[in-house]
Amino acid sequence: MVPALEVCGSRITGWNISFADTVADNASSGAVVVGEDAFRIDQVSTVDLAMSMSVDGVKVSAGTGRDCLGDPVLAVAWLAQISRGIGAPLRAGELVMSGALGPMFPLTPGARVTATFPDLGTVAMRLGEGNTT
Repeated sequence: MVPALEVCGSRITGWNISFADTVADNASSGAVVVGEDAFRIDQVSTVDLAMSMSVDGVKVSAGTGRDCLGDPVLAVAWLAQISRGIGAPLRAGELVMSGALGPMFPLTPGARVTATFPDLGTVAMRLGEGNTT
């Protein structure tokens, strides 16, 4: 496990989004920023894993592993079962995002985002014009 930030990049105005829109919008995926330190899953209580996110030094989101289908491990297990069932199993070395531990927050260019996971560390980024740095 590593700390990570997912940057949503929806092209749907106002998040007035249906399931079909989500598929057409590539699941609103924009970018992923991954921390440097990796942990074995047995080193952390995934249910109690806490996260706090700030934008430009102001706390804007928080949550725990419980906020991700009750446990991020359950979310990844579900994905693994579905993927295997359709003949496209997860492979060693692939990056798999479990899902959000807290609500997303709208960003503007230049925003500095930091997510702190007391048990995993910190991951940070600055949103540039049309990309992340």
